Amino acid sequence: MATTEDEIKEQKAVAMTEEEEQLKVDMKEEVVTKEEKQNGKEEEVVKEDKEEEVKMEVEPSTGVKFPVKVSDGKQLDAMGVRKKRVTLLNVTVYGFGIYGDNDKLMELLKSKFDKAPEQPTKELYETVIDSDVGLMVRLVIVFPGLTMNMVRKNFDEVLGGVLKKLNGAPEDFEVAKRLMGEATDGIKLSSGSVIEITRLPGYTLQTKVKDEVISTVESELLCRAYFHLYLGEDPFDKNAKEKFGASLLSLF
Repeated sequence: MATTEDEIKEQKAVAMTEEEEQLKVDMKEEVVTKEEKQNGKEEEVVKEDKEEEVKMEVEPSTGVKFPVKVSDGKQLDAMGVRKKRVTLLNVTVYGFGIYGDNDKLMELLKSKFDKAPEQPTKELYETVIDSDVGLMVRLVIVFPGLTMNMVRKNFDEVLGGVLKKLNGAPEDFEVAKRLMGEATDGIKLSSGSVIEITRLPGYTLQTKVKDEVISTVESELLCRAYFHLYLGEDPFDKNAKEKFGASLLSLF
């Protein structure tokens, strides 16, 4: 039976429609593939960002982890431990990381020194201690039986000793007692609890306990006294001080 002209036209139309539908399917698949690839790339970027965010360094004697960079841009320049003698034993109280605004530290040092000293010097450390450049010490509690009252008492004692060496006035000793603010044993400290003490512009020390700001004290002498504990002549951890000094030299 012969095929009429109308039937031929109809067959061509059907074939064209099928081709168009197939083309649409192919285009959709191509779009989906591109979207999947793009999403895959975005997931990789997010993964890389997260890995960068959580990049940590470990303080070897305590196993405490410290981020190499904190949210405000300060960088980890040294790590160490604070030990205290208790009944003939040296007890590790906390691990600590010293963070600095390294760009500002570099500007400070280059304005004070023509060239880098061969070794970290007393003058180098004192330049940083006496300055207003941003520094932060992050303390991560290791000793499980620590209380806020014990922390406050310890800081009152050690800061009092440094203030005495710096010829502090009686009112400076009262200011030092405000470093731990109104924090009481109501704030529970367990192994892994974090305390951050930061030097802010205007010679201001801000104390955070478990992400809660408990005090903000403006005192140039108190700022100097506090960082003497870590960078002065009789630091809590000499190795940490030396590492910080090496970090300063690398900024030149």
